[in-house]
Amino acid sequence: MINRIYISHSEQDKGLAQEMEDALWAVNLESFSSLFKKTDSLSEAELISFGIRHSDCMIVILSMDGLLSPKVNQEIGLAVGTDQLMIPLLEYGEKLPVLIGHLPAIRFYRNNYENALGVVIKDIRQLTKLEWLKIKCPHCGEEMTQYITPQEEVEKVIIEGSDLKTMCSYCENAFYLDPRSFRPRSPETSSHEHSE
Repeated sequence: MINRIYISHSEQDKGLAQEMEDALWAVNLESFSSLFKKTDSLSEAELISFGIRHSDCMIVILSMDGLLSPKVNQEIGLAVGTDQLMIPLLEYGEKLPVLIGHLPAIRFYRNNYENALGVVIKDIRQLTKLEWLKIKCPHCGEEMTQYITPQEEVEKVIIEGSDLKTMCSYCENAFYLDPRSFRPRSPETSSHEHSE
């Protein structure tokens, strides 16, 4: 089972890591990054070691900044040394570091990062059972849980170029989710809203 994921990234890729953390939160997975979890009593090195050793998987975001980051490369080394399951996200135009050069990478462009998030969630669904979505209603702001949409339906909606329709269990307003990251769409960006 995969329940907790360590996100390795450079300081410059904090925004990409936050988007990953949000997508993992939506599918009810706990994530951890040493840049997000500062403590007064533990050093950054202790946080990194604890985070990696107590995670079921590590996602490493490898932009040019990530590849040049000593911290990211040290985290990769620790994860390889502890035989950690690793999912590398590699920005187009870059190459994987030697230690993980044999792994298949999920390629991404910054302007279409949602696609990479969708592939990560799909890969994790193939490895572990994901049952619940956590969604914050864009209408009333309430947080709710729902059964996760079956992967076959997700893929069908992606091919159609549309969104997943759902309803808030609090305010009972309908809204749409991005089928890749399960992120609620605002009414202005939903492909269904324009066609209806």
